[in-house]
Amino acid sequence: MEQYIDIDGQRLHYRVSGSGRPLILMHGWGCTMDTVASVERVAAESHTVYNIDFPGFGQSPEPSDTWGVDRYTRLIEAMAARLGLDRPVLVGHSFGGRVGLLMASRTPVDKLVLIDAAGVRPRRSARYYMRVYSFKALKRLARLLLPAARAEALIERRRRASASADYAAASPRMRAILSRVVGEDLCGVMPSIKAPALLVWGENDTATPLRDARRMEKLIPDAGLVSFPGCGHYSFLDNPVQFAAVLRSFLNS
Repeated sequence: MEQYIDIDGQRLHYRVSGSGRPLILMHGWGCTMDTVASVERVAAESHTVYNIDFPGFGQSPEPSDTWGVDRYTRLIEAMAARLGLDRPVLVGHSFGGRVGLLMASRTPVDKLVLIDAAGVRPRRSARYYMRVYSFKALKRLARLLLPAARAEALIERRRRASASADYAAASPRMRAILSRVVGEDLCGVMPSIKAPALLVWGENDTATPLRDARRMEKLIPDAGLVSFPGCGHYSFLDNPVQFAAVLRSFLNS
């Protein structure tokens, strides 16, 4: 059953399925609730699943300003309080894992499942910083030397050629949010997580590499890591049978 809830002027779209204790399912950046529908189906065997569209994705409107991870987390906390979801299980893929990490560090939750989750600050090479500074210099020079329309067209072409697919596909507001959240390091809150945590990873994940999972496993007091060979950033889609078995076991333990 698909529903909407309005919290502090922000409309949030979500779907409810299954029965049992509450479980909040949170998709990754550039995705929607439908991306994690297979996870929803498994979780709904034992829990009441609240599968959300984060603001700016699916049928949830964009935020009115540039949110960080904390603002997204406060929205999910407010949703849980409004709906009476006491000590929910949190399941987050990629960006959804960021919200799950922060929420679990300060809100009583039953369990935490992190699927190829973000939350460790990415390692940046010298080549990366050269690209960033070159692009900034190009923007300044283009706006100084070219007519406004030509300058913006050149900047946009360069941005699409060099930026990540997520950034290139986003609106200006969501680009600003992505630029803000991608650098937020949540390692400092991980030792505060009291709930049992399951980390599920693809060993070939290049967006959130396996070394990030190993660091999370060390920092979260009650954490266990399961990794799948040959799988990437969407391990739950790359290996759905083993993923479902692992998730069922953890949720029912």
